[in-house]
Amino acid sequence: MVELGVGTGRIAIPMALAGAHVIGVDSSPGMLAICAERAREAGIEGRLDLRLGDLRRPPVDEHVPLVTCPFRSYLHLRDDAERLEALRAAHELLRPDGRLVFDVFTPSREDIEETHGRWIEREPGIDERADWDLAAQTLTLSVRGPAGTSTMTLWWVEPARWHSLLAEAGFEVLACYGWFDRRPFAGGEDSVWIARRK
Repeated sequence: MVELGVGTGRIAIPMALAGAHVIGVDSSPGMLAICAERAREAGIEGRLDLRLGDLRRPPVDEHVPLVTCPFRSYLHLRDDAERLEALRAAHELLRPDGRLVFDVFTPSREDIEETHGRWIEREPGIDERADWDLAAQTLTLSVRGPAGTSTMTLWWVEPARWHSLLAEAGFEVLACYGWFDRRPFAGGEDSVWIARRK
């Protein structure tokens, strides 16, 4: 399998411990270094192949039955052109009938009103601030703590748009859930997608 946006291995390492061979792709050398160290500590470095690369052009020639893109990583894509490029890249990695699984969100008005422009303590000593732009459909997320401050921007689209993009990239949507427990999607913030390469 291929995990796009593997990060520090929060999912890839348990998958490798369960016996899967995982190709993990990420654009952050620092996160890949942490993932590699954690894989060594877990004794599964032989089942975890880490590669520096982009969601839109993953450095993978192999064809696999499963591609995942967890933790809303597709929200780092700025527009439909980038989203479509990334989905087509995932499509090319899959064997016929292979699956793509990913999760994204669309914010609720309540969440925006509760969090916009406010520093909120998420963990002891760690504060988070969300600045929402409804017109641009962006979230600028800032985090500050003892190690410093970091900021990133995420771009969201409505679930109907994800459905259209998947179809345009050559996928058939098998399921769209409202959470990881497979509850049916009923218009909430989170959506978990399972799509099959046609």
